[in-house]
Amino acid sequence: MGLSQNACWRRLKALDAAGIIVNHTVTLDRNQLDAGLVVFVMVKTRHHSADWLKQFRKHVSSIPDVIDFYRIGGEYDYLLKIITRDMNSYDEVYKRLIEEIELETVTSYFAMEAIEEQRPIPMG
Repeated sequence: MGLSQNACWRRLKALDAAGIIVNHTVTLDRNQLDAGLVVFVMVKTRHHSADWLKQFRKHVSSIPDVIDFYRIGGEYDYLLKIITRDMNSYDEVYKRLIEEIELETVTSYFAMEAIEEQRPIPMG
C-alpha cells in the first residue's frame, strides 16, 4: 500500500473511532493448544418465539467451545462452529447443547482439513 507507519496508525485509529474495528484478535495454532477438532453443527428447531430465541442464544453463548454462532436461512435455523480437543470432547459439548433446550434436529459435520481459515475481509 505504501503508507508510512504514521499514516497507517492514523487510518487504524480512524477505523477504530468509526466503530469499524470491532475487536483485536490473535490467530492461535489450534493443534498446539490441543484443540484440533472443528465441527460445524446445523440446528433446526420448531420454536421461533422471542423468548425461546433469547434462552437459546444465552444457552449456546455459555458454551466456550462454540466460537461462531449464526442464525441462518434455508433448511436449518442455526449454524455453530465448535472447536474442541477430540470426539469425546465434542460429545460433551453436544450433550451440553441439548440438555436445556428442545431442538428438532442437530446435524454435525466434522472438518478434515482447514484449507482456508480466518481469511481477512476483503477491503476493496
